[in-house]
Amino acid sequence: MKSDTSEKGLETLIVDHMTSTGWIAGKPADYDRAFAIDLAQLIEFVRATQPKLIEALDLENDDPTRRSFLSRLQGEITKRGVIDVLRKGVKHGQHHVDLFFGTPSPGNLHATERYAANRFIVTRQVRYSQNEEQNALDVCLFINGLPIATFELKNSLTKQTVADAVEQYKRDRDPRELLFLFGRCIAHFAVDDAEVRFCPELKGKASWFLPFNKGWNDGAGNPPNPHGLKTDYLWKETLTKHGLTEILEHYAQIVEETNKKTGKKKRVQIFPRYHQLDVVRKLLAHAAQHGAGKRYLIEHSAGSGKSNSIAWLAHQLTSVEKDDKQAFDTIIVVTDRTILDSQIRETIKQFDHVGATVGAVTEGSKQLREFIEQGKRVIISTVQKFPFIVEDIGIEHRGRSFAIIIDEAHSSQGGKTSAALSTALAEAGAEEDDETIEDTINRVMGAKKLLPNASYFAFTATPKNKTLEIFGEPYLDGGETKHCPFHSYTMKQAIEEGFILDVLKNYTPVDSYYKLVKTVEDDPEYDTKRAKKKLRHYVESHSHAIRLKAEIMVDHFQEQVIGLNKIGGQARAMVVTGSIERAIDYFHAIRDYLKEIKSPYQAIVAFSGEPEYGGHKVTEASLNKFPSKEIADRIQEDPYRFLICADKFQTGYDEPLLHTMYVDKPLSGVKAVQTLSRLNRARPQKYDTFVLDFQNDVDTIQKAFAPYYRTTILSQETDPNKLHDLKAALDGFQVYSQAQIDDLVAKYLKGAGREQLDPILDACVATYIDELDEDQQVEFKGKAKAFVRTYGFLSAILPYTNAEWEKLSIFLNFLVSKLPAPKEEDLSKGILEAIDMDSYRVEKKAVVRIQLPDQDVEIEPVPTDAGGRKSEPELDRLSNILNDFNEQFGNIEWQDGDRVRRMISEEIPAKVAADKAYQNAMQNSDKQNAKIEHEKALKRVMTAVLNDDTQLFSKFQDDPSFRKWLTDKMFSMTYEKAGE
Repeated sequence: MKSDTSEKGLETLIVDHMTSTGWIAGKPADYDRAFAIDLAQLIEFVRATQPKLIEALDLENDDPTRRSFLSRLQGEITKRGVIDVLRKGVKHGQHHVDLFFGTPSPGNLHATERYAANRFIVTRQVRYSQNEEQNALDVCLFINGLPIATFELKNSLTKQTVADAVEQYKRDRDPRELLFLFGRCIAHFAVDDAEVRFCPELKGKASWFLPFNKGWNDGAGNPPNPHGLKTDYLWKETLTKHGLTEILEHYAQIVEETNKKTGKKKRVQIFPRYHQLDVVRKLLAHAAQHGAGKRYLIEHSAGSGKSNSIAWLAHQLTSVEKDDKQAFDTIIVVTDRTILDSQIRETIKQFDHVGATVGAVTEGSKQLREFIEQGKRVIISTVQKFPFIVEDIGIEHRGRSFAIIIDEAHSSQGGKTSAALSTALAEAGAEEDDETIEDTINRVMGAKKLLPNASYFAFTATPKNKTLEIFGEPYLDGGETKHCPFHSYTMKQAIEEGFILDVLKNYTPVDSYYKLVKTVEDDPEYDTKRAKKKLRHYVESHSHAIRLKAEIMVDHFQEQVIGLNKIGGQARAMVVTGSIERAIDYFHAIRDYLKEIKSPYQAIVAFSGEPEYGGHKVTEASLNKFPSKEIADRIQEDPYRFLICADKFQTGYDEPLLHTMYVDKPLSGVKAVQTLSRLNRARPQKYDTFVLDFQNDVDTIQKAFAPYYRTTILSQETDPNKLHDLKAALDGFQVYSQAQIDDLVAKYLKGAGREQLDPILDACVATYIDELDEDQQVEFKGKAKAFVRTYGFLSAILPYTNAEWEKLSIFLNFLVSKLPAPKEEDLSKGILEAIDMDSYRVEKKAVVRIQLPDQDVEIEPVPTDAGGRKSEPELDRLSNILNDFNEQFGNIEWQDGDRVRRMISEEIPAKVAADKAYQNAMQNSDKQNAKIEHEKALKRVMTAVLNDDTQLFSKFQDDPSFRKWLTDKMFSMTYEKAGE
């Protein structure tokens, strides 16, 4: 007999496995379409568990009594959802009907028997429609007769895929059918032999199916399965009787969202994604096996649902047991997001029947103490408030165990927060009266350590090197200790699965060109580097430039975003600026231009504080004409379409309606990833995003995103011997003595006043000023800062302590703040009064899809080196500075000016810098010899340019002034850059 490779064959495969593991094969004829239940199985469950109700509800007879109960049951499911009905049952008249028995606690035989009485049913070809006899679902799952989930199956061997199953749900499954109404099933699954997708609520064409895949090679899909189909984890692991029970008890839920302005409420059904289910289950299993004292780093992409994962984890950690007792007495969630407070409260309220077990700290340490004494199991605190809340708890909680969940770990596990946290929760607590200085030092060092009686669960989308080293999993690779996350859901997988959007797919850099002119007769000298920086800032913040860029933003939004009906006409834009003043400038410019073109849309500005602008103080509320707290809600509503930001809303802000971002701020590293990722939230009708960037280039953005596309790995651990080296170097400057260190630390730890501390520090400052020259001062201060930074990090993770390091760290923390900065005269002062802008234009470059490396990227450990020496200013005449500035950015008369400017600013210096003979001279010879080799290299490059641009080559050959300018320019761009 031939293999059955049809869709029906896949159906048989699934049902056969499930029935072999305890599921009951249902009969399609038993499905009651009028009430959307398997009536026969419901009756059998009630008969086995509540036999008196069979007669009381007359369930065996089709009469008014039974129909009354079934109508009541149907109404309760419609009102509360099947999840709540299964958990809590239904009251009907004088009767309470249990409809499901949950997981029994260990040793409870009665509960075990009741759980075993549950009937898990899998039924093929369920004809669900009350109007159409032929419409049938491939598979439907029931618990005790109530429908839980539906399946549409496809088979790639018959040229159909999961996409066809999704389309069938959208096209052929009428969401008005009773079985498909909101809350009646917990999920609808589209399945083939390679992928799984699910939808918690069918809405016809607007149904939004999410991926439910394991991931493969850090991307979408599923790994090859040597024992079966790639997707058989769905029925072999996830939807087992135990697995489905766990989902019902701890994950699936209906939440109510309220519009703050209108007061309208909307119910949303939540079913966990695979990576959410996987990470929480693995963390719980590991915690149950190992107890407190472990560290976990969870690297989940922005927009991947970390809030729900944290809420589910926090709730379930309260019941984890190790050696027959609770593994954690208290769970503390540290977060910057107020939404997590309400989410965790809602989660606990739905899943926990004990009562109020969540406390949000809003007042201070007294309130935290009260929460712990009241037995609140989950305590939520903001990052900012946490150090102040916990600093005086100490000895009161020794012997307790804690689970500390950190939301966005890179912003909340810094030295002071960690130390305050550890001091508060450590077993060794408050200072004793007879404590010696040595005892105090040992206690302080111990407080900085990550606590042995606490487990840390750190969630982040963009782990920094420090975060990886503190919380990551160490492993050996070629003799080097590296660190990686405990669990990851990568940006690559999230993008490939369509769960978030690729914000780099439509990235468009914008070049600025301008010409500045001298307005004074004299030709004064200025510091070249500082002058050019001021000129760039002057040009980009000039009212003409702001207005021109504002017009470009608005015109682009009107034509390319609204005009192309992005997000069904609901798209919003964010304008990212580099300062509050610039944000307010843009707010006025965009507002005025929108009025001029009679646009129906308006802008909102967001910033912190009450800055002075135009001679008087302004606030968000005074400019927007509504309270600041309403900004996030207002941007969702017309007429508001532009959100103009100065720092605010660039991290942790989740608004799926954001489609386009206009960037006028230098971005790099994690900040670039966090900022651009505000656009990546997916939603129905959102198919792409767009970035128009006035400040950054493709290479900068690509470099920023590369470490976080796949799993981020720390290349090596920080070498603690660097602290020995730094201390030896610092001691060598003889700015302080060991006696001074010991004296200050002893007095500080005993609570001495400033009048006793400052004389010691001031004596050292005097030595620093009198005995060290300017370069030595720069070097000492740089090394002191490096020591404090490195020790502050290593003190938390080293398995040993060093009292000398601790005392030097305390001492330097005070001393560094008193050391004067080297006096640097601003040799560019006054340049802005001597120039004016003659012309300004911007030019959009081609839309680029920035490709990220498809490999794990290693990041370097925390730097332990100090800053360099003070650089000498390069002085030049104002006319030369302006000529050079305009040559680089201005309007040069070329046949293809943009191309020539690109060659001069990018291509030619890159080729010259790559010349081997020139590189050798830069590394092994003096500046004069390097200059000679540079001229030879430039001639070779320009000869090669002849093939690409004869006009530029001729200008170089025939115009001595241009040749000198270009030669000096290229040497400056290559030699100076190589020395940075």
